[in-house]
Amino acid sequence: MARNPPWTREELILALDLYFRVGRKHEGPSHPEVIKLSQVLNSLPTHGGEGRSVTFRNPAGVAMKLGNFLAHDPNYSGAGLTRGNRLERQIWDELSADPRELRALAGAIRTGMPEAASAPPVDEDAEFLEGDVLSRLHRSRERNRAAVARKKQDVLNRTGKLACEACNFNFASAYGSLGDGFAECHHTVPLAKLPGRRVVQLSELAVLCANCHRMIHKTRPLMSVVTFRALVVAQRTDR
Repeated sequence: MARNPPWTREELILALDLYFRVGRKHEGPSHPEVIKLSQVLNSLPTHGGEGRSVTFRNPAGVAMKLGNFLAHDPNYSGAGLTRGNRLERQIWDELSADPRELRALAGAIRTGMPEAASAPPVDEDAEFLEGDVLSRLHRSRERNRAAVARKKQDVLNRTGKLACEACNFNFASAYGSLGDGFAECHHTVPLAKLPGRRVVQLSELAVLCANCHRMIHKTRPLMSVVTFRALVVAQRTDR
């Protein structure tokens, strides 16, 4: 029998959101919301059909995950289930104190599923920590050719160059004609708001070099370009 893959960040966000919505309790597999989440998890584009067993994210597994969160909840007087993992703890530490952000992220994952399903998976070596659905949505906006072309032209018209907004690196200055017109565009809208708008606005894109772009995607929650630029400047000052 195939062994089910480990739960991902986004799956755990959806489970933690349910944990709070049902009143921080360990609901059983017959609960309507547990059954509904099981159906949602089976519809995520994250895991392909291969490698799933017949029990993949079934209501019993979802109910068990809620029990795992009891072990992290300081408001629970018992022990909870003890078969949790490190990622569950990380998700709890990151989002349990901010239910509004948790609810917004869970909502973004749910509403973004149809669009993410039609978007190509993010490269395996890309430094995306957001999760599969939100990463696909984020990358699809960053690779919107028309929006990227408009953004680059707008920056060239205003500044005369395509310099990284974080570190000021300019491909044309470093590589001559080979670097003319080259830069990457980063989508700056917070992840929880990604599915809300399909048309990419120029104000939502930032010009970055490849290094800064990858580093900013290593931050969680996703760091703003302004904050990331301050980090880069601080690092240079400390040398």
